[in-house]
Amino acid sequence: MSFTSINPATGEVVAEFAAHTPEQIEAAVALSAATFRSWRRTPFATRGALMSAAAKILEDEVEEIGAMLTGEMGKTHAQAKGEVLKCAKTMRYYAEHAESMLAEEVIASPASRSGVRYEPLGPVLAVMPWNFALWQALRFAAPAIMAGNVGILKHAHNVPRSAAFLEELFRRAGFPEGVFINLFMGHDDLARLIADDRVAAVTLTGSELAGTIVASQAGAALKKCVLELGGSDAFIVAGSADLAVTIPSAVTARIQNNGQSCIASKRFIVVRERADEFIDGFTKAMSEVAVGDPMAASSGMGPLVSSEQREQLHAQVQDSVAHGAVVRTGGRFLEGAGYYYAPTVLTNVPRDTRAGCEELFGPVAVVEVVEDLAEAIELANATPWGLGGSIWATDPAEIEQAIAGIEAGMVFANALVASTPELPFGGIKKSGYGRELSVIGIREFMNAKTFYIA
Repeated sequence: MSFTSINPATGEVVAEFAAHTPEQIEAAVALSAATFRSWRRTPFATRGALMSAAAKILEDEVEEIGAMLTGEMGKTHAQAKGEVLKCAKTMRYYAEHAESMLAEEVIASPASRSGVRYEPLGPVLAVMPWNFALWQALRFAAPAIMAGNVGILKHAHNVPRSAAFLEELFRRAGFPEGVFINLFMGHDDLARLIADDRVAAVTLTGSELAGTIVASQAGAALKKCVLELGGSDAFIVAGSADLAVTIPSAVTARIQNNGQSCIASKRFIVVRERADEFIDGFTKAMSEVAVGDPMAASSGMGPLVSSEQREQLHAQVQDSVAHGAVVRTGGRFLEGAGYYYAPTVLTNVPRDTRAGCEELFGPVAVVEVVEDLAEAIELANATPWGLGGSIWATDPAEIEQAIAGIEAGMVFANALVASTPELPFGGIKKSGYGRELSVIGIREFMNAKTFYIA
């Protein structure tokens, strides 16, 4: 089995990597377990200095690293550089704050002294996706490694250059060998690794199907597991929305990362009194998105990651159109090399069609019209997913109504749903469980050890 990097803008093979052998995997796991025993005792100041050194490499080489990301999954170079710098910012954040986040907590009880200490669990296996090939891996790694854990990465098969780079990044920054290891391996090797007693916990960012499989395997081994899965985030346009701000934000919410983001807005729910104005403005703005070479500064959107991804997205659109959906703009492949798809707006989508009930992982927006905000919230919740959602309104009462009513792990008002190191990130329902980032996320892979001194 090989791991192949293909440039989505051209369809050309960029690089290939061979799978690690069983012997190499065994040596890596043994190294990881041995390194953990010393790394957990390494002072926070030392860990922080190394993490900051890794962040500086990202900052110093942002142009080249961004180009690698663009060439591997097709996001625009501007967005790729933004991803790199976001990784650096987050690494610096945990370098500075991890120690205080994990400080011993004294809790009053009948004891003379009692409370909680936070201690690392050990090697954490991270199964990561292709769409944010650096960010999603480092979103796990920065807090976990600062907490004293070590990481083993099993990355998506189509971003092997990013996977290899991540291991090299930690090595170049001066981390001890074994603190962060990348393994090119298949599903059978992954299952054996989840069952391995030396692996303490598992985290996965990916599809609902992948989450189901990994969760069952981790459960069989009685291991802690954090899952960040799919989403079909609602973008609610309330009666008081400022459409001059809302419409450009709606476009960004749908085409960010070429539409391939779990937290991208996918369902645009607008109250009837604003519907015509929103749909007309949104359709026009989506039709004007500059789609082209992702390395060009003029491009607002690049290609989808693969031919298969584009075929699947188009099949979802065609199914809905066959059952009555209206294509306001887009709904087609773009000519030429690469896996380009036109930014698309669909209305009148029957809710039992593929675009009406499946996650759309590409630049296709479904717009639905409702009578009022209460119905908008009800529709936002009528989905098996519960990752994030946003409310666009100027009336504080409408904002509070949406924040209280939307069933999701995250609700943003007049802002795109995003991840930030200060706040917990994650969902409910079939969007997974557990949290990444913030003080809550860093404690996911810690032993909250109670101590009691009589």
